[in-house]
Amino acid sequence: MGIEWFRDLAISLSGLVLIGVLIFIAVLAYLLYRRVRSILDSIKIVSRDIQGVSSFVTDEVAKPLIQVVAFVQGIRQGVNAISKLFKKKEGGGDE
Repeated sequence: MGIEWFRDLAISLSGLVLIGVLIFIAVLAYLLYRRVRSILDSIKIVSRDIQGVSSFVTDEVAKPLIQVVAFVQGIRQGVNAISKLFKKKEGGGDE
């Protein structure tokens, strides 16, 4: 048993440890991938739900509200235009 035997033993043990570490890292990476994938799937579901709610709010609340506000604004501008026609001119000088 010379030094070559110890050298070969150290190289073999280093290889086994390296293989063990690589297997451990691969298992951790797979577990992390599964967890991240499930989180991403739930985020996709939540984003679809939020998109559905926002489109519902846009269609059922915002658009009718905008139409009502535009109608009221149009009536207000019409009343202002008619009131300007019938309003007396002030500061004419004949008093």
